[in-house]
Parts: sequence; C-alpha cells; structure tokens
Amino acid sequence: MASRSRKPAPPPSRRVRAVPAATAGRFLPTLEEFIAGDGQISIGTIGPVSCAAIASDEHNMLAALKRRPDETLQQLLERLDRAVQLALEDEIFTDEINAPIKGPR
Repeated sequence: MASRSRKPAPPPSRRVRAVPAATAGRFLPTLEEFIAGDGQISIGTIGPVSCAAIASDEHNMLAALKRRPDETLQQLLERLDRAVQLALEDEIFTDEINAPIKGPR
C-alpha cells in the first residue's frame, strides 16, 4: 500500500488571543467597569513624569499616579484600580503628580 503524503502543520498563530469570558472580569475589575462607562485612563509621559497613570471621567480626575522605581506596569495598573475604587466608593482622590493647592490662610 502506498503512503499518503501529509501536508506540513501550519505555523502557530502569532495573534494575541482574547481573554476567556470566565476570567475577563477578574483582572483590574474596577478599571474594567470604569472604562466600560464614561471613564478614561491614560498611561505615559506627562511633563517631567516619565511614566504616569491617570483615570478620569467627564467631570473629575479620580487618580493620578507616578510609576515607582522598580514597579512593573502591572503593579501600577493594580494601584490605579485600587485608587479608582477609593474615588468611586469613598470619594478619596489620589494625586501623586500635581502639587497640593494651598487655600487661603
């Protein structure tokens, strides 16, 4: 009996796969919900700050964080997630970038 020639296996896909629905909401749940609404997040250089993460909605800046030395991007995003949660639930706003505004004395 003659052998059949086989086609070579296609190379593995290099596309990024979507997160399965079962785990989609577990990582950064507050940010996930925040940006699904009217929220926005920005990550990058802001003036002299080489890496910052900012979360704002149409009215307020909820959190502005500076990336700490030796902090990974994932750790920065996790801190942003917690800071947004504090702002939404307890109205505690975090600002590590701007100097505090001094009121009248």
